[in-house]
This record gives sequence, structure tokens and C-alpha cells, in this order.
Amino acid sequence: MKKKKIGSALYIAVCFLFLYLPIVVTMIYSFNSSKSLTKFESFSLRWYENLFSNGEIMNAVYVSITIALLATAISTILGTITAIGLSKSRKVLKEVIINVNNIPIMNPDIVTAIGLMILFSSIKLEKGYLTMLLAHIAFCTPYVITSVYPKVRNLDPNLANAAMDLGATPFQALTKVILPMLKEGIFAGVLLAFTMSFDDFVISYFVTGNGVSNISIIVYNMTKRTNPTINALSTLVILVIVITLVIINIIPPLVRRKRDRKGQLIENNLTCKEEQE
Repeated sequence: MKKKKIGSALYIAVCFLFLYLPIVVTMIYSFNSSKSLTKFESFSLRWYENLFSNGEIMNAVYVSITIALLATAISTILGTITAIGLSKSRKVLKEVIINVNNIPIMNPDIVTAIGLMILFSSIKLEKGYLTMLLAHIAFCTPYVITSVYPKVRNLDPNLANAAMDLGATPFQALTKVILPMLKEGIFAGVLLAFTMSFDDFVISYFVTGNGVSNISIIVYNMTKRTNPTINALSTLVILVIVITLVIINIIPPLVRRKRDRKGQLIENNLTCKEEQE
């Protein structure tokens, strides 16, 4: 039994080492004073200074963040509304839409990229920020639908009618009854859409133009020559992701615990008052 546990632990350790060692090496060499990617000479913030003084990179960061935020917001709204609408649709129509929704997810990025490029060219839409945003909305929305629809399917179909019978308007029934019960699926869809948009390279590369580049495109261009600024940029992106994950995983449980403790105190006070009476 002990041998099996040791073997499992060793296997997990090797997997984690394989996955995270390159990231650790990247972070370490982002503080290297020389251009060498194999020999660490001395500690320096040289490449971080280059990063923040490089207008092209900072513009790419701005494009990546704004497009990711806009695409996430719009695709979340579209995907959530579509998922709720699917629950009220006929079975045949529902199956057709779900299968159509799965096509962009299963489709290779290169095929989607070429298709969107031809579409924008055929309607004579100038390639740039707008085309990149539209492309990101197009490939993020199916992921939101996939995340939200299982939650919608598990809801009681009479909830909205019950809320309206009690005096709520259709909008209030949606915002105060339905959406709060779908928050876990919506939250998962938001994270997935933001990650897909922020990380995308292939589709962005084919639909952009007029000097508009996101982080992925800038990093790709940097790989054609030795430029340790990539390490500094990658380190900052990794730190943002780690901080976001820590906030997501620590703050909600703390808020929940505080709420439970407050509820327990109120309950104890009520119990004490009842005993005194």
C-alpha cells in the first residue's frame, strides 16, 4: 500500500514539475541582467524597465485587456440569454441549436480564423480593433452557453411563473430569481470567456489589421529574435492570474464564513432572549 502511495505521489510530482518548471524558469530569467536565456548572470530589473517603456507592448496589453473585458461581457449576456431561451424551446430546435453551438468549440482555431477572415473581407469590413472584438465575441459565446445551459436545465421551469404570480415583473423574475440561481454557471462562463479571449493568438492574428496587436501577437513577433522582455511580460501575466485565482478562492469563503458567523450570533441572541422570557 505504501509503495502505491509513493508511486502516486512521485507521478504527481513529475507531472507538476513538467507543467510548472518552465514557468518558474521563465520567471527567474526575467530578472537576468543579460540577454542570455541559458545563463543567469546577476539580478536586474532591466527587462521590466524595457517592458514599461515599450509603447508597442503597452498598447498590446491595452488591446488584450479591453477586448477580453468587452468580449467577456457581451458574450456572457448573449450566452446566458440563449441558454435561458433554449430551456423554453422545442426539443428538435433545442438539439439543433446545441449541436450548432458545439461546432465552434470543436472546430480547429485555424478553420474558424480563416472563416472569419473571409467573412470580414467579403462584407468589406476594415480589419482592426472592431473585427478582433467581433471575432472574440463569436468564439467566446459558445463556451458561455455550454457553461450556463446545464444550470438552466436543472432549474424548476415554474420558478419564473411563481415569481410573477407573487407580483414580480418578467424582468424582476429574471434578475432576482433566475440569474442568482445561475450565478455559478455564469461565473464559470465569464472566467472561461475571459481566458479564451485574453489567450487567443490564431484567430486574432488572422482578423487583425492596421497595427492592432494583442499580447499573443506581440509575443509571437518577439520570438523571431532573442528578447528577454518576453520573460518579464510573461511573469506579469502569470502574477495577475495567480492573484486573481487567490482572490477568487479566498475572498468568497471568507465572506460566507463571516455571514454564517453573523447569522449564528443573531440566532444565539434570539435564543437567549427567548430563554430569558
